[in-house]
Amino acid sequence: MLETLVGEKIVVDLKSPFVCLGTLLSFDEHFLELKNADLHDLRDTDTSRENYVAASMATGIKRNRKRVIVFRNEIAAITRFQDLVDT
Repeated sequence: MLETLVGEKIVVDLKSPFVCLGTLLSFDEHFLELKNADLHDLRDTDTSRENYVAASMATGIKRNRKRVIVFRNEIAAITRFQDLVDT
């Protein structure tokens, strides 16, 4: 399944209060590598995870990392950016 997401913009919801948006570059059994990523700590704002991601749909991904490595065991969900529903 992850093979189909390589090169796609994705949203990675983490078990912690972080969300990561970016382009999936590669993956293995332990990690995901994203490029042009926005790693956002939800504790830094009063915005909910859903509202932050929805705002990113409207304004685009606010890149703050050229590359980021995410531990797969910390992931709660992965969604293609274009599959997000604007409510």
